Amino acid sequence: MYKVFFKDRTLFLTEKPNQELIQTSDAVHMYSSHHELQNFIKTFEQDEQLKTGFIYGRKDDLLLTALKKCYRFITAAGGLVIHPENKILVIHRLGVYDLPKGKCEKGESFRKTALREVEEECGLQDLAIRYPLLSTFHTYEQNGIHYLKETAWFFMDYFGFDEPTPQEEENIVSAEWVNKADLKNILNNTYPSIKEVFNKAGY
Repeated sequence: MYKVFFKDRTLFLTEKPNQELIQTSDAVHMYSSHHELQNFIKTFEQDEQLKTGFIYGRKDDLLLTALKKCYRFITAAGGLVIHPENKILVIHRLGVYDLPKGKCEKGESFRKTALREVEEECGLQDLAIRYPLLSTFHTYEQNGIHYLKETAWFFMDYFGFDEPTPQEEENIVSAEWVNKADLKNILNNTYPSIKEVFNKAGY
């Protein structure tokens, strides 16, 4: 199953959905054609009263491929970074807490993008990827273009003791190490996709 976030709303892609979940969902579509899928997506985008939706009827990867054709698809990567003292790196951007991430450059792997973006957005080196976490998907509109972005997330270790420096030109107002005990406040003021990253990492 894939989750695609429309801000605070969620669209699920799955071959065989749970019937109980479907019955409580606000919008359900059995995939049959690209045209009908486009119409369903347009309705889901425009009606913000629809909080959850399901697309089903084909294998998960096929449904994701079909959804990509409804958008301009772009890729990005980022990291959940752990300090030697077991603190977690978070940034504050556009009024919410976030994790460092950014778009992939041409020919760049997800791993290289994730390391580069953490270094650029937080001014940190001595980083190493421990293992991949997951990919998250979200949509947004910019200059009349509708985008679907896949962000690949990695669990990273930081082997230094420097304080992070926010990249102000990327609208980052702060970058800091936080204790696990302070994560509740972070998770109460972040994106649903970022909550997925923390959840996958066991927080």
